[in-house]
Amino acid sequence: MKTSAIAVVAALACTFGAPAAAQSWPARAVRILVPFAPGGGVDTVTRLLAQKLTEQVGSAFVVDNRPGAAGLIAAELVAKAPPDGHTLLTSALEFSINPSLRPKLPYDPLKDFAYISQLTSSQLLLASHPTVPVKTVKQLVTLARARPGQLTYGSSGSGGGNHLAAELMQSMAGMRLLHVPFKGAGPAGIALMGGEIDLMLSSIGGLVGPMKSGKVRALGVSGHKRFSELPEVPTIAEAGIPGYHVTIWYGFYAPAATPAEILRRLQEEARRA
Repeated sequence: MKTSAIAVVAALACTFGAPAAAQSWPARAVRILVPFAPGGGVDTVTRLLAQKLTEQVGSAFVVDNRPGAAGLIAAELVAKAPPDGHTLLTSALEFSINPSLRPKLPYDPLKDFAYISQLTSSQLLLASHPTVPVKTVKQLVTLARARPGQLTYGSSGSGGGNHLAAELMQSMAGMRLLHVPFKGAGPAGIALMGGEIDLMLSSIGGLVGPMKSGKVRALGVSGHKRFSELPEVPTIAEAGIPGYHVTIWYGFYAPAATPAEILRRLQEEARRA
């Protein structure tokens, strides 16, 4: 067969291959990897997403928690997974932070992934254990300055979004806290409720329940304005650290070579969900 004829056959195969792949997808359960332990914001949103996608697509979408290394473990698994739409990733802003903090990543965040959708964006909630003798951000700053390095705060892991948000808060307030990293916001939240750590900056969804039940005390939210469902909680900026503002977001990804038709289907179903 001449070279030109081979090229035509290859082009036709590519043309019809993508729609065929989309029609047969999903052929089995779809795994959505979450780079943190159960109970945190990314995990909660992913479980809601998986439930909706299961209902809409008519095939199981299963959450697979793979915590560790500020999201690197789960991201590497998805980057190297078969690009057939059956292994996906949700992640928080750590996905965009890691290239700046870790120059030798086990994957290329631009070349090894296909972007499906942003899932949500949110503020963080600054909360303390009720035994910590503060009720406002201003009181926290005063106490932390008087006891440098003694008050502890938890995070979803070193280099994570809520870790860096807390570091920014300390820098702007001129105070020093002791960082205690966990493998996710869920375990850190449990430690906060149990009094093992003093403070935490985490997704509102993960802390609003414990706040309403009195297990943690809300001090402030990280956005430009108050959160509509918690109007009584001031922003951190208005409560004692002027100019402070942090917003987090969650994204949805697939391996880079995933067929375009499958990606379009995922985008549409994610939008509906």
